[in-house]
Amino acid sequence: MTSDSFEPVTAPSRRTALAAVGAAGLAVALTACSSNDDSSSDSSDTSGSTTTAGASTAQGDAGGTELAKTTDIPEGGGKIFASQGVVVTQPTAGTYKAFSSKCTHQGCAVTTISNGVIGCPCHKSEFSITDGSVKQGPATQALPAEQITVTGDSITLA
Repeated sequence: MTSDSFEPVTAPSRRTALAAVGAAGLAVALTACSSNDDSSSDSSDTSGSTTTAGASTAQGDAGGTELAKTTDIPEGGGKIFASQGVVVTQPTAGTYKAFSSKCTHQGCAVTTISNGVIGCPCHKSEFSITDGSVKQGPATQALPAEQITVTGDSITLA
């Protein structure tokens, strides 16, 4: 039998443990506040929803990015284009609106459109699908309008 000396293993100090817990908490908070940008899906379709402020139904030459076909946007509903940061809605037949998909409260990405409102998951702010105005706080400012052009059956981000 050998007589190896045993040294007690010391536990991490209180300061080290608190630093680790704080870093983990910060990581969780930053993850919760970041946008949900799923690279496998360029947009999320939400039927029964509508959104967008800077609407245009005028025919003309659109020089921007094509977002969708008019048939992709349900009447009384909308579609969120996460990678472009835009929500497009059709509040009434043939009227298309567009708004920023960034909540004016703390910058989270809106993720739902239902019952006439665009919803933010972070603090439950709700915005009108017709004009982007605040329906329920904590947000106090409307979603900014985005400019779109509708040419034939194509909706283009201006």
